[in-house]
Amino acid sequence: MEHAVSTEPESPDAEGAHVSEAEAELAAQRLERERIERRKAERAPIEAGAKLSGTAADLLAAVRAVESGEKPPATVFEEARPAPRRPAPEVRAPVEAPVRVADAGAVAAVREVLVQGGAPEGLAAEAAGALGEGAAEVLRDDPWQLLRVNGVRPEQADGFARALLGGEAAPGDERRGRAVTVWLLERAASAGHTVLEMPALAEALGRQGVPQPEEAVQNAIAEGDVLVFQDGLDEEEPVRVLVGLERFAMAEESLADGLARLADSVPKQEGEEWQRAADAAEGSAGELIRAVAGHGLVLHTGGEASLAEPAALLNAAHGLGLRVWAATHSPVGRARFAASVDGPGVATVAGLLSGAEGPGRDADGSLDVDVLAVLDAPQLDVEAAALLTESLPDGARLVLAGDPGVLWSVGPGRVFADLLAARICPQVASRRPDPGPLGELVSGIGVGELNQVAAPGKEVVIVPVRDAGEAVHRTVQLVADSVPRAIGVPAEETQVITPGHGGAVGTRALNAALKERLNPGPGRFGGFDPGDRIAYSPAPGHTVPGSVARADGEGLHLVCGGEEIVVPRERVERTVRHGWALTAHQAAGCRWPAVVVVLPGDAAPALSRPWVYTAFSRADRHLSVVHGVEQALPRAVAEVPAKPRTTRLPLLLAPRAS
Repeated sequence: MEHAVSTEPESPDAEGAHVSEAEAELAAQRLERERIERRKAERAPIEAGAKLSGTAADLLAAVRAVESGEKPPATVFEEARPAPRRPAPEVRAPVEAPVRVADAGAVAAVREVLVQGGAPEGLAAEAAGALGEGAAEVLRDDPWQLLRVNGVRPEQADGFARALLGGEAAPGDERRGRAVTVWLLERAASAGHTVLEMPALAEALGRQGVPQPEEAVQNAIAEGDVLVFQDGLDEEEPVRVLVGLERFAMAEESLADGLARLADSVPKQEGEEWQRAADAAEGSAGELIRAVAGHGLVLHTGGEASLAEPAALLNAAHGLGLRVWAATHSPVGRARFAASVDGPGVATVAGLLSGAEGPGRDADGSLDVDVLAVLDAPQLDVEAAALLTESLPDGARLVLAGDPGVLWSVGPGRVFADLLAARICPQVASRRPDPGPLGELVSGIGVGELNQVAAPGKEVVIVPVRDAGEAVHRTVQLVADSVPRAIGVPAEETQVITPGHGGAVGTRALNAALKERLNPGPGRFGGFDPGDRIAYSPAPGHTVPGSVARADGEGLHLVCGGEEIVVPRERVERTVRHGWALTAHQAAGCRWPAVVVVLPGDAAPALSRPWVYTAFSRADRHLSVVHGVEQALPRAVAEVPAKPRTTRLPLLLAPRAS
């Protein structure tokens, strides 16, 4: 059977005339990246192929010395000390700005070059937007810059280069090495890494046919395409040379400095009013209030039931007359948490950063808050976390709360996990377990045990299947008939979760089958009809569940989290998908009364403990597991942890660790 699981997140196009809250967040990040590009342009240019000097040259020389055995790591890096850390970039109020779209003339010029090189004409608009002014000339001079276009692979860029350059297009071309280096680091970022270790990057370059990987990296550093770092200078630790894109390096440095600023800006003593509020709270809620009273940065861990503790904190702080807000990952989470607080405002992270939600900003561009609790903190990537942290004023208190067992963010970094490991601030672990058979099942998964639990109310049901066809059939039957009849949860409140998008039992196949049963129609507007459940992805890594209300000349009208969103016709194909079935990453930050988790036989390679934990913990009342992976499920829970991610945040936080 064809492999049915694709675990890579899909990145929809973020262009369009309509700017939603999540798109505005993306626009703010683009502004920050454009500022970085301006800084790069202001630096003195380095001739291509020129010899390196300073730290970059020292580090690369050190790498070669260590790998050749010429010098031991400790002595080499005594000679090549790291450059002083650059100051964190100033991040102020995100503003809604139009996404840069190339004009018709620029697109036409790029199209001409693409046709000449045998590349699809349909890439013209995206290439012109990605490469900016003079994109056509850029491609003529350096055809491998086509790798800047989403979805283009090195072998395709090689064919394009051969068509334009003829015999000059060689595997060892300096331009190719630089472009492939950047492409690999972008790919690494999509897998969660903010940097790569030099040996891993060199090995990956070798697999792409770059004959001298280290020289390719050296050239990329010289051109300012990438940055090089080192850590592990302690004699007892191995030396690591790290290479990354400036975009993510700047974000991690900004985040580390912002966290340090918050941690240092609140007096470390408790006021009497805070103490009375803590005494009035129960258990670990009181511990959380005491920790926040005296610290600017606090971490809180726990499952769904533990959300009562941040709610108690925010209610208490609001009662003290403070400006208090909470931020969740999704509109679904926003609605759920808002029901548990009385007075404090609740926004989504995307809405808070864009200005579409939240308290607004002061004259300095800082958020008008005294206490901000960010829920679903594991879903924060480094860029969103940096923007959020730098948006807080001095003296504000930041609480990052979440369940450490769930999947990490779709974007690069592992912010919450890195902070937990760094131990630079108080950590309050909730002692409030999730109730019932579902809570017992998920708690066991969190410690690597897939236990059988008593479920007298059919809270957990296992449905064995033999093949993909049966898995699809039983899933549709559960959603449309069995769960509504036996559990009392209607189909529109039941969510299907499966490991990937493609294949015989991926989201595409399941959504097609569920639409045919639950809301059949001709799909008159881009494959959608009124009443269809959808997943709207206005920005990479940000999925909002909702439904189709109607379609007209403006575009497709969606209802997501209680608000109406209009998606222009030209953006529907790239940003809207049917949503009866989601991946676990798409479902993170949301919960439904009933969940059907589908595990087809070929899903085994995609399973891990965090995946299973995330998927199973999305259910409030009922969980059905369409089970076709046999022993691969308990093996994944017991033996397959989260895939490691390489980040710099632990190193940047190390000086503050106690």
